Amino acid sequence: MSAYLRKYNIMRTIPILNIKTENQTTKTITFNDKLCSRAKPGQFIMLWIPRVDEIPLSIMNSQKGEVSVTVKAVGSATNSLNSMKKGQNIGVRGPFGNWFSTRSNKCLLIGGGVGIVPLYFLLKKIVGDDKQITFINGAKTENELLFMSSIKILCKNQTILSTTEDGSYGYKGIITESLTKILRQEKFDIIYACGPESMMRNVFDIAELYKIPLEASLERLMRCGIGLCGSCVIGQYRVCRDGPIFNSKQLRKIQDEFGFSRLDFNGKKIPI
Repeated sequence: MSAYLRKYNIMRTIPILNIKTENQTTKTITFNDKLCSRAKPGQFIMLWIPRVDEIPLSIMNSQKGEVSVTVKAVGSATNSLNSMKKGQNIGVRGPFGNWFSTRSNKCLLIGGGVGIVPLYFLLKKIVGDDKQITFINGAKTENELLFMSSIKILCKNQTILSTTEDGSYGYKGIITESLTKILRQEKFDIIYACGPESMMRNVFDIAELYKIPLEASLERLMRCGIGLCGSCVIGQYRVCRDGPIFNSKQLRKIQDEFGFSRLDFNGKKIPI
């Protein structure tokens, strides 16, 4: 094990500093951790819910020693985490994985649902760097669009496009329709994407069609977070060690699986 992993893989037990309700199913949890506060946009942590489970979570924000993760209640672990109170203890390891590149000048960020979490962290890091940014966010309903007020403040001189499947806010339809529409009009240096994998597969196909480099944040079942257990394997890659950010060249090598299949808790390949 590398010196980095020996240091960052140590579990730290810390109290929850603050909890903010984002909507009926989603909360943002903030805590203090010196190591996690060094994270870069796209990296993740392993968060332990005492007596329940340990789960991977993308980092939403990190500043002045405070770290935030945004969690949607979709199963027993996330429901338990979102029922915790300020002051209760959690455990954290990390940050782990690679991160988004930030060299390109004309950037398009596209996030679906809670997939907006690492992109929001990225946006906060690059918005003041004289970059031209277009931010596309999508969800089923207006209530599920996260961080809208903050994004509007950050992107006051940039372009924001919102999509809801029911038409309750912004463009009515699926998020990739907005992507195709804008790519017919503009050229970008890079696309950053995170969201449901079927959505990201469509983004990948569109990016390939328009010959625009893509960086996508992938999600897989993770038990260890350090590349030992193999539960997050996709093709030749381990998402926790080789990712979670994958570029176009890497995605081409796994396009038979990307958007189509994953491993279950028993290591069996199942459809997404």
